[in-house]
Amino acid sequence: MKIATTQLTCIPADISANVRQMVALAGEARAQEAGLVVFPELALTGYEPEALSADPGLWVDADDPRLDEIRGSGIATVVNCAVATGGERPAIETLVYGAEGELITTYRKQHLYEQEQTVFAAGQRDGRFELGGLRFALATCYDNHFSELTGRGAADGCQVHLASSLYGTGGGVEERATVYPGIAKESNMYVVLANHVGPAGVLTGCGRSALWAPGGALLAEAGADTATVVTAEV
Repeated sequence: MKIATTQLTCIPADISANVRQMVALAGEARAQEAGLVVFPELALTGYEPEALSADPGLWVDADDPRLDEIRGSGIATVVNCAVATGGERPAIETLVYGAEGELITTYRKQHLYEQEQTVFAAGQRDGRFELGGLRFALATCYDNHFSELTGRGAADGCQVHLASSLYGTGGGVEERATVYPGIAKESNMYVVLANHVGPAGVLTGCGRSALWAPGGALLAEAGADTATVVTAEV
């Protein structure tokens, strides 16, 4: 199965504009014959905790009509966004849709990073799904720094680990280059990272979305400057 990962520069708090970008990237992934495409953390709105705290109108749910174009893109999609929980705080949640637009599973970020703890509700369960004969594990950004979480995926028979994330320039470049091949090496899974590129809240996304093979060998990697799609066979 060919998997695509993406990177983009999100328009702050503009769901419709970001959906247009994501649909275009999904189309590129489909043209490259990928069966699944992964988007970065909070791709629908950009990484904008203050805006998400102030405006519940930026929270979605799995059947939100604003996601119709993504669900109708003709490829399975991994979409990370702020999702309403029924409480005062949204969750940073991954929605996985099949190629026909059906909801396959959801996953809420369990390990919230610093300021996220006052804005978002943490998840309580691991994310798993099966597609194309493969078993997948889900994680979001800071989750990937916790070996017990990534280890559970391997122990649960997952072959591919999908990470929607935000790593910035500066120290984030080194973290990204260490954490994800490390997961591939330690867990013996394929690892797929989708990252932001360019302005992302208070950070500047460092790009370099990538895919690694079990053992940690790099399969494909995007550059550091532009929105794009890269693919690899897993």
